[in-house]
Amino acid sequence: MTPGELELYPTSELIAELLRRTTFQGVIVHSNEEARGSDWSGERIFRVLFNANLSTEEVGRLLDVVSQHLANLE
Repeated sequence: MTPGELELYPTSELIAELLRRTTFQGVIVHSNEEARGSDWSGERIFRVLFNANLSTEEVGRLLDVVSQHLANLE
């Protein structure tokens, strides 16, 4: 699949494809509503998705490590 071809698929299909892959070991954090621009105003609700390659506990630990890393970037 080329980058141009990816533009033809809705975000929900791309996410579903990632989660179907047995080689994917990660977490997807995305906004409930698709962002049409870079402006961020008000409150956004995010979803966290992962597949059977990680347990809920592992996802929690991974997100904790990511949040600590982000705090160190400031």
